[in-house]
Amino acid sequence: MSKSAGFTLIELIAVMLILAILAVVAVPQFVNLRAEAQAAATSGVAGALSSGSALNYAQRSLNASSGVAVTNCNNVASTLQGSALPSGYSITASAISAGQSANCTLTGPSSSSATFTAIGIN
Repeated sequence: MSKSAGFTLIELIAVMLILAILAVVAVPQFVNLRAEAQAAATSGVAGALSSGSALNYAQRSLNASSGVAVTNCNNVASTLQGSALPSGYSITASAISAGQSANCTLTGPSSSSATFTAIGIN
């Protein structure tokens, strides 16, 4: 009697069942990646705005002719490299007094939002 090589039907069904379970668990993990990536990008830009505002405050405190005056949350965009926000982002306008800090709101793609701290300086 010759022995045939191959898998039994039960073994094939078991492998298919395991693959199906993995697919059911893994697919929902990747469905919402776009929204999470946009929220993370918005948070990153907000962090850059906070950092730019702090550096601008320090620079302008030492030399009034360098840096930019920040009297409104929108002015903080000028502290970024290229002096502008990336496309698709906007800052909610809010006045900032000199020497004071304010929490400003950045809105990004798909209405994701993040807050950043701006420091006012004339």
